[in-house]
Amino acid sequence: MMKAWYEKSINALQLNGKGERTQEAYTRSVRMLVEFYHKTPDLIAEEELQHYFLHRRNVDQWSPATLRICYSGIRFFFEHVLHRNWHTLKLIHAQREQQLPTVLSREEVRRLLSCIRTPHNYAFLATVYACGLRLQEAQHLEIADIDSPRMMLHIHRGKGSKDRLVPLPQATLQILRTHWASQPETDLRGDGARCQIRPLR
Repeated sequence: MMKAWYEKSINALQLNGKGERTQEAYTRSVRMLVEFYHKTPDLIAEEELQHYFLHRRNVDQWSPATLRICYSGIRFFFEHVLHRNWHTLKLIHAQREQQLPTVLSREEVRRLLSCIRTPHNYAFLATVYACGLRLQEAQHLEIADIDSPRMMLHIHRGKGSKDRLVPLPQATLQILRTHWASQPETDLRGDGARCQIRPLR
């Protein structure tokens, strides 16, 4: 039974244009709700949904960021798959955390990178840091995405499924050239996938 609801959820998310990461996060939110009550989502009442949200907020003390994903995923499912027009779905709201990011100094970054022993991981993480990439963006990098004449990287499937161009430092390009020269049949993704690429010239 849950497989059918899962498929309906994925179909609705894809029709809505949600990215893969969002699909995973939203369906995980619904799965956790189902596991909490041990019944299919169509049997969950509005009062039970209210209790679930309050439990996650007050008992489990989920962070605002986690609650926001929970609310968004469950709201999407109940509104667009189950077609529930509940007041609770319009009421829920999680405040955004106002936290300053932790910024490492150049020396701290150098020390971290110096601890990496495998060339593949070093090339990957050095590129992530130097180009300001999200991990998922770096995982999809391929040799065709590198525009060495203009010193730019073409990023595919970024946040919001948007493409963008980012500057590529000369030192990072040299790291990639060195790595590819020693690993002519690899890519940057770090997931075991391999593709035919030639060392940069």
